[in-house]
Amino acid sequence: MDRQESALPGDRRFFERSGPFPIQVLADCAGARIESGGADVADTARYVGIAPLQSAGPQEVSFLDNRRYAPLLEQTKAGVVILSPAFVDKLPPGTIGLVSQTPYLAWARVASLFHPLPAVVPGIHPTAVIGAGTIIDPTAQIGPFVVLGADVQVGAGTRIDAHVVIGDGVRIGAWCRLGSHVCVSHAILGDRVTLLTGARIGQEGFGFAVGPDGFETVPQLGRVVLEDGVEVGANSTIDRGSSQDTVIGAGSRLDNLVQIGHNTRLGRCCIVVSQAGISGSTELGDFVTVAAQAGLIGHIRIGSKARIGAQCGVMSDVEAGADVIGSPAMPFREFFRNVAVLRRLAKKASQNGGGEA
Repeated sequence: MDRQESALPGDRRFFERSGPFPIQVLADCAGARIESGGADVADTARYVGIAPLQSAGPQEVSFLDNRRYAPLLEQTKAGVVILSPAFVDKLPPGTIGLVSQTPYLAWARVASLFHPLPAVVPGIHPTAVIGAGTIIDPTAQIGPFVVLGADVQVGAGTRIDAHVVIGDGVRIGAWCRLGSHVCVSHAILGDRVTLLTGARIGQEGFGFAVGPDGFETVPQLGRVVLEDGVEVGANSTIDRGSSQDTVIGAGSRLDNLVQIGHNTRLGRCCIVVSQAGISGSTELGDFVTVAAQAGLIGHIRIGSKARIGAQCGVMSDVEAGADVIGSPAMPFREFFRNVAVLRRLAKKASQNGGGEA
């Protein structure tokens, strides 16, 4: 394998490639302004792909969104760089700038232009098992060894990869993408829902009563509703509701290895990062962020645009717009004041010979 080829994004063995594209197409895609800086912006120039600043060549597009990498901009050989207005004066001769107030968003759009998702290949693999009454749109793709239960509905342009198991009655909207070994039951999926490999949706929630002879399972009679544009990471789990639905709001993103308990309701565009767990009947407003390894107790409300820090233990309601960290959770400033006080006390005790009784 060519070492230079392997160092660039988008290995042809694994990723689709599109292009080449002229600068105006890239600018329109990014929603960016062209800054020539004396470089050639002729319509005949074509750009073939994306690459980091330090390795991009004259036919490639790169980007800058962090001031610490500004020195790389001055040395880059990239033909085009997506960047904010603050860095325009750092463009080297011969490099065209695509100037955007949101360069990372612009970069995402251009990268997707060069590397689109694999096209859906309509059809049902001969090894798939299809239950009675199931309706599959003719533009959908059903992969090897997929099992679809009875009365399932699969929408237009949806791709279901190998060894996926879909339970009876599940509804899957249009242009969804279900990775291999996903399991879905008792669920309604909107359009453009993505479930990465191994996600588990709709299993029984953790509900039981204590009887004289031990535990007795409480029937879990709700569903999981994944609204339009939801993405769920690999090996994440979302329990169905006990008496009402578990709902993940439109546009929300769940990382790998996330646990969502029964009856939980997430608002629009929430972010839940890896290894976080949200206990049952907790409600999140819109645009809430839950960082890695945070744990939320059940039956609480997190207000819109609140941010829960990494490894945070949340045991009570959090106001809208609040930033909390620590266990038990407290406002950022209070937490770091407490840390500073503890450090001073520890230093004082050390100076006094350890402070042991």
